[in-house]
Amino acid sequence: MKPLRVGIWWIWLYGSLLIVLSIYATRKLPSLQDAITRPGFNPGKYSVDSNNPNITVFSATTSIGPKQRLAVRSWLGLSPQITVVLFSQHPSVRSFASGFGLRVLVDSTIDFTFLGTPFFHSMVERSEAFGTDIIVFVDSQTVLLPDLVPALNSAHKLDGYWLLVASLQETSFFPFKLGGDGQHWLTENGKRLELDELQEILGQNRHCQDRSILMAWNSGNVPLHNGVLPPFLFAKGIHNHWLVNEVVASELRLVLDASSVISGAFLNNPDRIERTDSRLVMENRSWEAVGNSHLGTLYGSLLFHETNYSTLAKLVKCDDQFLVLDGTEDIVRNRRALASQKRKRVMGCVEHIKLRKPLLDCAVGDQLRLRRLRVTNFVICALDQETFEFSVLQGLPVFHDPSAPSNISFNDCHFGTKCFQKVTKVKSRIVLNILKLGYNVLLSDVDVYWFKNPLQYLHSFGPTTLVAQSDEYSKTGPINLPRRLNSGFYFAHSNAPTIAAIEKVVNHASTSTLSEQPSFYDMLCGEGGSNRISDDRCLEPETNITVHFLDRNLFPNGAYLDLWEKPNVSEACMKQGCFVLHNNWISGRLKKLERQVLSGLWEYDSSKRMCFSCITPNSSSS
Repeated sequence: MKPLRVGIWWIWLYGSLLIVLSIYATRKLPSLQDAITRPGFNPGKYSVDSNNPNITVFSATTSIGPKQRLAVRSWLGLSPQITVVLFSQHPSVRSFASGFGLRVLVDSTIDFTFLGTPFFHSMVERSEAFGTDIIVFVDSQTVLLPDLVPALNSAHKLDGYWLLVASLQETSFFPFKLGGDGQHWLTENGKRLELDELQEILGQNRHCQDRSILMAWNSGNVPLHNGVLPPFLFAKGIHNHWLVNEVVASELRLVLDASSVISGAFLNNPDRIERTDSRLVMENRSWEAVGNSHLGTLYGSLLFHETNYSTLAKLVKCDDQFLVLDGTEDIVRNRRALASQKRKRVMGCVEHIKLRKPLLDCAVGDQLRLRRLRVTNFVICALDQETFEFSVLQGLPVFHDPSAPSNISFNDCHFGTKCFQKVTKVKSRIVLNILKLGYNVLLSDVDVYWFKNPLQYLHSFGPTTLVAQSDEYSKTGPINLPRRLNSGFYFAHSNAPTIAAIEKVVNHASTSTLSEQPSFYDMLCGEGGSNRISDDRCLEPETNITVHFLDRNLFPNGAYLDLWEKPNVSEACMKQGCFVLHNNWISGRLKKLERQVLSGLWEYDSSKRMCFSCITPNSSSS
């Protein structure tokens, strides 16, 4: 009996223990609602298809407004493989997310401040517990465009672990809406926009120096960095740059700069203080931003050694193929994948991407071309200190205009931007000053390629005629229609009537919110073309100056006859008798550079700091 009694006691003891453990485990399990709203408990999110990885976008917001709604919809429309996780405690966020089912999840269980601001380190920890292939962190007011997914899919195919960083533009002007399918962008009147159109329009009203950061990395057992991630407050500054700096220093992952292949727009407020006024920025910083700055100096190596982003490996796209360039600007991935017939085009594309300051090299290329055409009486006007110093080191005749805007940005000063509008007005003022010194002036932008010396031809129109390139793209019809005068290539004589005409342009441009180009046409040809006297001429009545629009067969713009699309651009232009070819009418600065490099109309090897004709003296010149 005694052994039986002992056995019963043991059975009862083990049974009681199992009951207690079951109750404890049951209490620890998440509820059904938690299973929906807490991303850390959503298993099975890894993709079995390496070509279509699952992507989870993590962000945070204190509430949902029109900008957040548009941003989240833009993320979801990129791919069905995308899930969104929003960290928030606000009821409006949960209500908004419920309309998207399991594609938009809300997590309110991480650490927040008393104001509802989430802690960045808590967000990162939760994201890494989420079963997904690729983790993306972005601000909740950032609209993402369709080029994100191809870039992430390309990075996913790389061996090893990586962190991808993209610098996105900020804008207070975004008059677009998503179509009903959530995949296509429409104008206010319902016209569908292509990606390159949207990218170009976005540049018209953006802040020249303000940027938003997107970060993405592949999940796995390798941490992002060594050490501790401080308790930064999300979206209050410093934390993105701090993390990138530590990932680079830790050398656990390949850090890729994907800014050239990923585009988006952070929708900020129109009355936001510009970062160009550092004093006002410091005075208006919140206590949260001050706290983040303090943490950034206490932890990690950012205070002692800040990463130079220009030295990061770059994810680029050439000839519809993604490549990785390392810090020495060489192809380190996909080199073997380059087919022989594509190698020349791809390597030409890579050559222009390798240029850290391609517009500066473009100026050198122009100088080299002028030298080969035996044009020696030229001078370069540098609108910023960096261009001036670069030109001096290259031995170019250059002067620095002290009246130019002080906040000129290389990346954000192309056609359509506010920076561009300010810079073009400087050009006409410089031309006016040189005319007053007694010199005739041929102004030629650095994206105008010269095949022949046009000076003798331009002189033939006489001293009271200002000749300019036409921006008209139609093959037939008048070439002097409203706003078709291109102020990037024109020739002006130094005489009283011409000086008076240019003064009218300068004065009008100084009060205009547009660039100088509309002022040229409106002042010389009249608003709406009221001063037109033929299909290629205007007569300014007060100064009696004739404006002649140059024959586009001899001085074609970038859209005329699709010359840039010809298999051999140089041969096509020379056969046509071109004096010059303008590399305009193309959306995006990088596409402009790529087009010129791939066409063969690039004169400068940046790696050797020499012109190509000096490197290969036996090559035929165009």
